[in-house]
Amino acid sequence: QVQLVESGGGLVQAGGSLRLSCAASGRTFGSYAMAWFRQAPGKEREIVAGIKWSGGSTYYADSVKGRFTISRDSAKKMVYLQMSSLKPEDTAVYYCAADSHSLYPSRSTREYDYWGQGTQVTVSS
Repeated sequence: QVQLVESGGGLVQAGGSLRLSCAASGRTFGSYAMAWFRQAPGKEREIVAGIKWSGGSTYYADSVKGRFTISRDSAKKMVYLQMSSLKPEDTAVYYCAADSHSLYPSRSTREYDYWGQGTQVTVSS
């Protein structure tokens, strides 16, 4: 069984930074793809960034390119999302997700079989 636990969300002013963390446990993740998604009120869940657990390939949504960085620490089984130059439109619940069937992160929520409980990020203007 895989468990994902997010932390690091909070309230920040526009232009500020936050780092989200995702603690993974339960299995080895060498062949997994990991991703951060977000969901704002009234909107569909969308991918923010993804990464191969084994390292190398990353994906970013156009809306966050140049502002967000995804990384992982395989020894600690942690995935991070460093968010900078935050905007009010980044306000959402952020979720960590794991896809056990693919090395490369997919943009589709349907591909991910494990999800964390989410952490709220609120950016004030």
